[in-house]
Amino acid sequence: MLRHRMAAKSPQLPTAQRLSKGTWHSHFLEKRVMGSQKRMPVMQEIQPELPRYRWVVVSASALILALALGSIVNGMSAYVVPLEELHGWARAEVSLINVSGIMGLAFGGLLMGSIADRFGTRIVVLAGSTVMGISYLTASLADQLWQYYLLMFIAGFFGAAGIFAPIMALVGKWFPIGAGLAIGIASAGQALGQGFVPFGSAILINEMGVSGALAVTGGLMLIMLLPLAALLRPVVLPKTGQGAADAEKNYPPIRLVVPMMCLAILLCCTCMSVPLMHLVPHIQGRGYSADQAGGVIFLMLMVGIVGRVAFGKLADVIGAIPAYMTATAWMTLLIYGFILINDLSTFYLYAPIYGFGYAGVMTGVLATVAAHTPPSRRGFAMGVVTMFGWFGHANGGGLGGYLYDITGGYAAAYGLAALAGVLNLLVVAVLYWKIRGPGAASPVAA
Repeated sequence: MLRHRMAAKSPQLPTAQRLSKGTWHSHFLEKRVMGSQKRMPVMQEIQPELPRYRWVVVSASALILALALGSIVNGMSAYVVPLEELHGWARAEVSLINVSGIMGLAFGGLLMGSIADRFGTRIVVLAGSTVMGISYLTASLADQLWQYYLLMFIAGFFGAAGIFAPIMALVGKWFPIGAGLAIGIASAGQALGQGFVPFGSAILINEMGVSGALAVTGGLMLIMLLPLAALLRPVVLPKTGQGAADAEKNYPPIRLVVPMMCLAILLCCTCMSVPLMHLVPHIQGRGYSADQAGGVIFLMLMVGIVGRVAFGKLADVIGAIPAYMTATAWMTLLIYGFILINDLSTFYLYAPIYGFGYAGVMTGVLATVAAHTPPSRRGFAMGVVTMFGWFGHANGGGLGGYLYDITGGYAAAYGLAALAGVLNLLVVAVLYWKIRGPGAASPVAA
């Protein structure tokens, strides 16, 4: 009895002081358990209240990403040989044009995501689309390597970076429930562009030359991207009886989620970039033509469109992090299998199976960031995390080439890719454990 009276009279410390004496996840879990009914209505209660316009945002986002990201990520691959033949530049020098764009995209995401958080997504995407269009139009007049390097870096830093992270953050905000499918559809647009933009660019180059193709691409960006960007309205979510500030406290600490996701995406993109950049030369090394090898990776990327959407839906069913881990495990288990194949028909069968799972990795990353970062900081979080993803792409591609040069084959490169996938799984598992809390009686949706 005395113990109960003393406990009743004990003064309660402020929340910040109580948190300092425990762990963040105990407070996080307590709020999820004690206040779940008041804080978060079930999907059936929220879903009818959300405007149908959100699907317009998703569709516009997919189309914007198809042209913008398809151009900056690997659209320049169609220009490598033509520029080499036109100017007599070395292939390594021409390849750095694409690297300049990706590095601009990586570093620019850090800045543009934060700007979008402050000023809104639509104005940032409009500006980014304008910069990309003008950069490609100006590139049609270039005749020096440094001019291509500079213009593609500008197109990446101020253009594509102002499109990718802000759009993904906006899609997540429009879908407080079921964001995985929406993010999967939007990111599928990027995959579609990565397959068709190089193909379309090759046709334009054959018909109009390098300068003409760049001019048409820049013009299409201004004509198509600006009207689509105008459709990206800011989200207005229904009220749930709770202030926005209180709602944002229900997310795990951003200082936990962002650093761990940066490490995770660095590893998973190191893994996936090895076949993305070295599957075609690996198949050519088996004695097949460039067209035959290109057909394999094109099929893989097209199936990947379905994979991005499917794993987005899976994230809505089992949670973002479990879906991310499933896709990563799929990719990790299958990636070394390419080394064991010699027959072209087997490559055509195996690559789509691998591609379906590998494509879900990026959807899992984006859905995880959207699910576990507060809306007011989500643009910043997307920008930082995806920056490390582009670093991973550069890292895996570079290591693959380096290991091939010193070993004379791709076995070591694909083995290293598999190891990176395993390490990624460990990092994501630790994040999942920390978000759930080691002492949780029941899993927290993640």
